Amino acid sequence: MASSLLALIDDIATILNDVALMTKVAAKKTAGVLGDDLALNAQQVTGVHPDRELPVVWAVGVGSLMNKVILVPLALAISFFAPWAITPLLMVGGAFLCFEGVEKLAHKFLHSQSEDDLHHKELSEALANPTIDMLALERDKIKGAIRTDFILSAEIIVISLGTVATASFSKQVAVLAGIAVIMTVGVYGLVAGIVKLDDLGLYLSRKSAQWKQKLGNTLLAGAPYLMKTLSVVGTIAMFMVGGAILVHGIPPVHHAIDHLAAGAASIPTIGGVMRWLIATVLDVLLGMLIGTLVLVTLNAGGRLFKTRNKVA
Repeated sequence: MASSLLALIDDIATILNDVALMTKVAAKKTAGVLGDDLALNAQQVTGVHPDRELPVVWAVGVGSLMNKVILVPLALAISFFAPWAITPLLMVGGAFLCFEGVEKLAHKFLHSQSEDDLHHKELSEALANPTIDMLALERDKIKGAIRTDFILSAEIIVISLGTVATASFSKQVAVLAGIAVIMTVGVYGLVAGIVKLDDLGLYLSRKSAQWKQKLGNTLLAGAPYLMKTLSVVGTIAMFMVGGAILVHGIPPVHHAIDHLAAGAASIPTIGGVMRWLIATVLDVLLGMLIGTLVLVTLNAGGRLFKTRNKVA
């Protein structure tokens, strides 16, 4: 009896260890979406009254969790009834990540700083207008953020599903449920901290202690740069993750890149780093190429659709 109990405990521990390992791998592969998710959701509360920032983040976080309650069973159903669809879905998710990255770069280079400043000024003036219904604006922001989160959550779940596609159904359930909770709590916990960083800086800057004032002023000065850094890191990570997904989905390309990267492994001391660097750079370049093709195709399709509508 005792030996049977110990064997059961050992089996449970093995399963939990496998689930933890697969969850860790899934979390690493969704890092690109996580970086974009952080930057995007932190920006979503721009224009909200400071007293309402945390309630808005909480509302969006709850909406994000509900998104995953829908997406996780859907992903598990696909894995159970149509496992062949996992790779195509991963490819679509990877292409979408790269498209988002290219779209961000295109916006940066195709729109001048004066245009962005004008948009920011118009938004600030609109928010200062006493006739604006702030509660309605807040509800619209929450709905928009939840809709955006649905797309990002779908990417996270699909990428996570790809890492456990060959695992047992019970392990798939555990990993996807774990990722859903970890990502939601982690993302919106960090978003809450980011959006209140300037408030913390203002609070500390008003303290009598000199070191607190210096720390507060540093936080106030650094908050905007943190947002920019998150955006840049998120964009790079999108190309890295999306490109890697696409590369692994095209075996000839994957083998070619792996062969090129393996050639650098023999370099003394830095061989391992060079192998990783070459593979990563090639993944990013392929991701940028695919993202550009998707952007051009969608823009051309949009113009064609408008032209047909005008003719009709």
